[in-house]
Amino acid sequence: MKRTISVLVEKDEGGLVRIVSLLTRRRFQIESITMASCERKGYERLTIVVINQDDGGDSASQLTKQLRKLINVVNVKDITYLPIVQRELVLIKLQVTLKEQAEILNLAQIFRFKIVDVTDSTLILEVTADPGKIAALRKTLQKYKLLQLSRTGEIAITRESSVDTSSIRDYPEFNIDVNKY
Repeated sequence: MKRTISVLVEKDEGGLVRIVSLLTRRRFQIESITMASCERKGYERLTIVVINQDDGGDSASQLTKQLRKLINVVNVKDITYLPIVQRELVLIKLQVTLKEQAEILNLAQIFRFKIVDVTDSTLILEVTADPGKIAALRKTLQKYKLLQLSRTGEIAITRESSVDTSSIRDYPEFNIDVNKY
């Protein structure tokens, strides 16, 4: 199971190196790691998506404990079971015929992606969406010839508005039937 960890760190030359060293030294299985400036000047926010191993251990819990020990780490939070907004940017280059271009233009309205480059034989799509929608789009695009694909990795922020039942449904201690509501 994937877990999402949000980390606030002070900007410093060796900060990312220390975090990557920790991840490799402890052999955490990372799906993505994204780092950029944030709402506080002089700080950066990392979003790390870690995959729990099948051995029954809790990698996310271990990772949060280890990250808290690092210099310049201000805050670490496992936000997996909180109501969150997750997004990822994906660029996809496809080799297509003119007929296939028309099909993909229709898909653009359904999946709400942009076509950022067009030639007689290729399209480049720009997709910004949650991981589930990206997976659904990739499955839909399987019948086209994929030339290149580049992903940014997930970013996430907690919601303040309302409870996101899809996130709490997976929480291990949650035992209310949310499908009744």
